[in-house]
This record gives sequence, structure tokens and C-alpha cells, in this order.
Amino acid sequence: MAYQFNEIRLEKGMYGTPGKSFTQVLESLDPSENYKGTPLEGLDAYQRQLKRFDIRVKGAGSDAVEKFFRTSESSVLFPEYVARSVKQGMEESNILPYITAATTTIDSLDYRSICSQPSEEEKQLHRVEPGAAIPQTEVKARENLVKLHKRGRMLVASYEAIRFQRLDLFSVMLRQIGSQIMRMHLDDAISVIVDGDGNDNAAAEYTIGDSTIGGTAGTLNYAALLKFWNQFDPYTMNTLLVSPDAMLALLQCSEFQNPLTGLNFQGTGELTNPLGAKLIKTSALAAGTVIGLDRRYALEMIQAADVNVEYDRLIDRQLERAAITSISGFAKLYTDASKVLHVGG
Repeated sequence: MAYQFNEIRLEKGMYGTPGKSFTQVLESLDPSENYKGTPLEGLDAYQRQLKRFDIRVKGAGSDAVEKFFRTSESSVLFPEYVARSVKQGMEESNILPYITAATTTIDSLDYRSICSQPSEEEKQLHRVEPGAAIPQTEVKARENLVKLHKRGRMLVASYEAIRFQRLDLFSVMLRQIGSQIMRMHLDDAISVIVDGDGNDNAAAEYTIGDSTIGGTAGTLNYAALLKFWNQFDPYTMNTLLVSPDAMLALLQCSEFQNPLTGLNFQGTGELTNPLGAKLIKTSALAAGTVIGLDRRYALEMIQAADVNVEYDRLIDRQLERAAITSISGFAKLYTDASKVLHVGG
């Protein structure tokens, strides 16, 4: 059987197609649905091109980097390999799905989110008498645009230095770049949660020892956490972002030392929270800081583009200054769905 993927002419211009990624361009020329019931079922269009040029990117038998550059056409596949490896690293360390309610992809650098800010009276579900007006919930555009940030790293390596390195090993370096980019996006998300997105919607902040939380400043205990949890009505505090030192203090609370908690942590690495919230430790938070949020309503992530690589440089083996970037931003949805607790002291 003759396969269509062997007949596609690969060229640089496939990376510059407006509104389409390189893989999407390949899929339009070589649809995966045509391979159902064949040995190539389960591979996408890019993976079929790797097979076409016999390039193995994983495992102990992976090829050297120079395998991509045996022909002018196979070299066109190299930027996509870099982008996929970087995205894999981003996904491995990605906690944003646990703190965002929605993800919006746009094709511009300007974005205005929407909001609904009912008053306390409008939140009440009053009975509607026959003929009476039905209470309204107004949804409107935010006053200020969401700020998008380009985050990235510069890949600095001569072709001579990496040409004989195995792709499996080189992927590790690229995944680390992805992890670093994702950490930058997390920093942006935390900044928006705490300070707002420029629309007067900073999170309410509490400190242990104040009149609301009580307790002794510098001491994080279960009683303080309960009072913090109690501030979320009508939302549910189902996620906790915790700095490393605050996490250590939490785990020393007797309520967190249930034998089942220990067994679950040893078996799965997941911590069971007596309050039912998912605990996420991150060094992106300042010391002594806890962020509680209702991830269903707190934050929107806006992506302006997929991972972008300077494909011209990579195809031409000019790796000395090849940028790898990702553009995203964050918008607060419901202000009261996220709050900050400072240990103090």
C-alpha cells in the first residue's frame, strides 16, 4: 500500500501558515483518519514524517541530532521536535490546570475579559411573583485589557557541540527549558491572583494574628486554616497554593497526620487535606504565604500563541541564538474566589 505521507514536500513555509501550527498543516495534507486500520494508526502527521525519514527521538536507540539534517526536507522537522520537547517539559511541571477555570486561545496581543459582579442583593434568589420582573445578572467586558507576557529562553548551542548527541538526551535539556517557561507563567498567574489584573480586583489578604484569623503571628495551625477556609462562602476553597515553609508547618499539624494521609502520600504522592482542598507546594510563592481559591471561578488563562521557535535558525543549524517563547496572560474572574493568607511574624 502506498502511503501519502511519503509524497509530501516539506518546506520552511509550513511554519508560517497563519492560524495553523506545523502539525496542523501536515494534517491538512496527510489526514490521520486515512490511516485507520493500518499499522500507522495512532501516529499523527508529524510522527509519520519521522517514520518516513527513519528518525527515532526516544529510547536507548534514539538517533543523534544530526539525523534531522541528512536532507533539506528532514531538517524542516527539527523545529517541531524542539517545540514538542519544550511543551512536554511545560506539561510535566504544569499546575495551571489546577488553578484556572478556563483557558482562552486568541490570535492577537489584545484581550478584554468579561465579568459579572452582582451586588449582595442581586445574589439573593428571591421568589418571582407572577408578572414581576425577573432579576438580572449582568455580564460585561472588563474596563482594562489583560496584559499578556512573552516568556521564553534562548537556546544557545553550536551545531558542532550537539550534532552527535542522542535525541533522547537532548530532549531532557529541552524539557528543562519548558519547565522554566512554565514557572514564569505560574509567577504571572500568582501575581494576578494576588494583585489583580488591573481592574481593581486584588485578592483579600489576611494575616495570622489579625482580628479575622486570630492566632499567633508566625504560627500556622489548623485553627487559623479553618478561619481562612470560612472566609470563602459562597465559594468553596478547593485548592491551596502553599509556600515550602508554610507546607512544612501544615504537615506538622496533628490533623494532617492521620495514618490514611501518610499511606496515601507514600503510595501516590498526593496529600490528603482535612478540608478537602488540593494542596500544591510551590516555591513561586513568597515565604509564609498561602493562597486559597475556588479553581472553578477564580482565574482565566489567555494564550496568544503556541510554543514558538525560531524555525529559520533551527532549520539552517544556527542554534547559537534561537529563541523559544510562549505568550500568555491571566484574568481574574470572580474576585472573592481567591484569597491570600500570610503567616506573619
